Amino acid sequence: MKSVYISGLLFLTVNFIFGQSNTKPDTVKHVAKQDTINPNKGNVDLQLKKIKAKKIKLHSDSISPNVIGNQPKKSSRIDTVMQNKYGDLLRDDPQYNKKYSPLVPLAEGIGDNILLSLIDSRILKYQWAMVNTTTWKNNLDAGFPWSSKWDWDQTRFGNDFMGHPYFGNLYYNDARANGYNFWASAPFALLGSYEWKICGENVTPERNSLIATTIDGIMLGEILYRISSNILDDRTTGANRFFRELLAGMIDPMRGFNRLIQGETSRHTNKEVYQKEPLNITLYAGIHVVNNHSSAILSGTTNEMINVQFDYGNPFEVTSRNPFDFFKLRFETDLGVGRKFIDNITGYGILVGRNAYCGNVPLLEGVFLSYDYWDNPIFELSTIGLGPGVFSKLPLGKNINLYTNAHLDIVPFGGTSTGPISDTSQSRDFNFCYGWQAKIESSLSLGNVATIGITYYYFRLHCINSVGQDEPAYGSLGENSLGILQPKITVQIYKDLSLGAEYYLYAESHRDTGFPTYSITQSEQKIFAQFYFEDPQRRGHYD
Repeated sequence: MKSVYISGLLFLTVNFIFGQSNTKPDTVKHVAKQDTINPNKGNVDLQLKKIKAKKIKLHSDSISPNVIGNQPKKSSRIDTVMQNKYGDLLRDDPQYNKKYSPLVPLAEGIGDNILLSLIDSRILKYQWAMVNTTTWKNNLDAGFPWSSKWDWDQTRFGNDFMGHPYFGNLYYNDARANGYNFWASAPFALLGSYEWKICGENVTPERNSLIATTIDGIMLGEILYRISSNILDDRTTGANRFFRELLAGMIDPMRGFNRLIQGETSRHTNKEVYQKEPLNITLYAGIHVVNNHSSAILSGTTNEMINVQFDYGNPFEVTSRNPFDFFKLRFETDLGVGRKFIDNITGYGILVGRNAYCGNVPLLEGVFLSYDYWDNPIFELSTIGLGPGVFSKLPLGKNINLYTNAHLDIVPFGGTSTGPISDTSQSRDFNFCYGWQAKIESSLSLGNVATIGITYYYFRLHCINSVGQDEPAYGSLGENSLGILQPKITVQIYKDLSLGAEYYLYAESHRDTGFPTYSITQSEQKIFAQFYFEDPQRRGHYD
């Protein structure tokens, strides 16, 4: 099964790398034939003037960085830049991204839940999915999510913190794909999730599912919407267009569905109509070893891994900032024996912010939303964080720069293991929690030679609901702390191909008065080949 998952991941990643490359519209070929002087048409200067005017109009959608139409445009009413420094739109063109009635995304959210309910009850035959008007009434009688009649569910970690966010993304994109912005789309994730808890299950509604589906789903939904925008190009036709639509629909299914019913999959324009930012992809393939409970290096089992990282937007471009104009998302996999396939998912996106300078050091200051999901053989942890962050770029020499970012977040909700975990458990073996977290990432870029980096995560979490098992480590509440240190080095071999090594050191401790202290220190090593796919239209976008 893991081989099937990774084949799918590779298919999406490789196709996406080629899919995001911009393609000139077919009209360019048509006009190019008319871009020559015809002596039989009279005044040469007049012909040149007309040809130039046609090119400016045609290329105003940022096809080439060398044409006048590529420069940032200003509204005739307000002094607002409409394009970024790469000539791409800063906002989806409202003329081609119509905002529909709120009844449309509401109806689609209901449709999502009806379809899911039919699959769970009629095909998968889950008992908890057998619902009727009586179960609806019972769940409505439970009142608000913070009332004592709502519960904490007992399902396994991946279902709570990865499965639920995915469905939240569907509700969110019901609205996003119908012309709503980030803030206006967010409530639809909550509405869809609440409707499911009341009408989709016959068990006591669980508050943790509502929280994770809503907040994590909003973040995932916006990221997938942005990635699909970098793939879509309504100027293309034929096979190129077909595969762009297919891939974008696989990444953001609700957007693909809406494009189909709204006729956008076959629409052809002569200009770009979607917001796009630089998007670079890093693919890692290699091996990793989770050491035994000792200090010995490479003392555990060796497993294969394929990881992928998305870096979207330029943090140092001086521009106005909308939610998720800049984000980072990294998936790490474990292809070894066992059920745990997704080792961890980490990422953050800007909500509000501004650019500044400290001397000659460019900065990005803002408030960020972050997501951390760790599900490995050592521990389980998932948090959603909200707080300030700052990014900096310190020039140290020609082509040598030190990039650093730091975050301090509150964690309104999360989940954390407080004792040994099982790879086969199908029920909850972790506690729900809240608290705070801090992160710092720093990397020294030595031109095209090498990159040396270090990352440190620290989580301080208070458990609010135990799993109720007999073991003291599970049954206690108290405080859980976790530190993750990640030094890393990559050395360029040829062009965008590098070899790298990464070391992980995990230190976890759980303390609660009246219970034994649980603590563990364990390490992991990774050796990999790294393929860096830079956005071909925006090379060197951090320079």
